[in-house]
Amino acid sequence: MIGARIVDFVRSLWRELAKFGVIGVINIIIDLGLYNLLIDGPMPTKVTAAKIVSGSVATLFAWVGNRYWTFRHRHNRPVHHEVVLFFGVNGLALAVSVLWVAFAHYVLGLEGKFWLNFNAMFGIGLGTIIRFWAYKQLVFRNEPIADESAGQALAEPLQAQEPHNRESAR
Repeated sequence: MIGARIVDFVRSLWRELAKFGVIGVINIIIDLGLYNLLIDGPMPTKVTAAKIVSGSVATLFAWVGNRYWTFRHRHNRPVHHEVVLFFGVNGLALAVSVLWVAFAHYVLGLEGKFWLNFNAMFGIGLGTIIRFWAYKQLVFRNEPIADESAGQALAEPLQAQEPHNRESAR
């Protein structure tokens, strides 16, 4: 009885972590890619402002990915409540990330492309820990978790949607 609960918990946690990880990797590409475009282009001396812009754009992608894929089985609040909580959590995580970048750049004096990217990535890591915990506990909570393996969860967006669409059209 307890063993089955533990196995179910681990499966559900793994499924959510796997999906969250995929969205996270795409988000890192968006965030760091845009950050580098901004510090190499129009904002070379404004590293914190560039981080705010890149993090904000990545947050918009994260909302869509996490709402409609990672935690889609956890809809217990009206969407507008989830949006407020989601962007509040991401605002806090972005603030942590930006504060780390500013601290490393302006206080520790870590400059140059390597250190800017290293500290941006480290800040994203700190924010990610906050995000995952808060998404599960605050934003997308109190829902039964569908029984699906991590492999099925990851393959799901890659599967053809046409047969499903034919059935719904009938």
